[in-house]
Amino acid sequence: MLDALLITRMQDEMTLTLHVAEGALGVEANADGLMMLVMAQHQANFDLWHEEDKARVPGVPDAEIVRVKRAIDRLNQRRNDLVEEMDGWLMERLQQSVEAPLHSETPGLMIDRLSILALKIYHTQEEAYRASATEEHRARNGARVALLAEQRGDLAGCLDSLWAQVLEGSRRFKLYRQLKMYNDPELNPAIYGRTLI
Repeated sequence: MLDALLITRMQDEMTLTLHVAEGALGVEANADGLMMLVMAQHQANFDLWHEEDKARVPGVPDAEIVRVKRAIDRLNQRRNDLVEEMDGWLMERLQQSVEAPLHSETPGLMIDRLSILALKIYHTQEEAYRASATEEHRARNGARVALLAEQRGDLAGCLDSLWAQVLEGSRRFKLYRQLKMYNDPELNPAIYGRTLI
């Protein structure tokens, strides 16, 4: 049901495909199955990463930064919603022991972190092989790729370990709602009560 190696391979393959297709892959988040949710969540992280880059371009007009900020809020909401959907999907298929110690991080949150690491590895590898970069720059980024890969391996191992413990009943996790407020016009004072001029 949950395999960290399969997830990280898919995230790497999808990252490459999305870059070649310039983000136009289109994953159906409502399809059945954990892997489809993992793919949709990775697509959201990919889109979020590249939207954030648009605001960092020197000299970008203020109107574009405003548009990007709103897109970032929507994408971040989608990213968090999909984390909850992954955890919910897993919990619906489990019978967890209520006596087992509670783990502080859910599988969905760990998968989200693996997704971000896949994107960091891809972009750091680009820098490690960029022909126009200095040898020092390429070497520094080569070392960073190795460190990121080690961190991802550690996290993937932790995810597999957690999942094995959950299945044997010696660990459990809960569905933690993110309860984001920034997109809710009834909860965010920056939004409610305001009228457009």
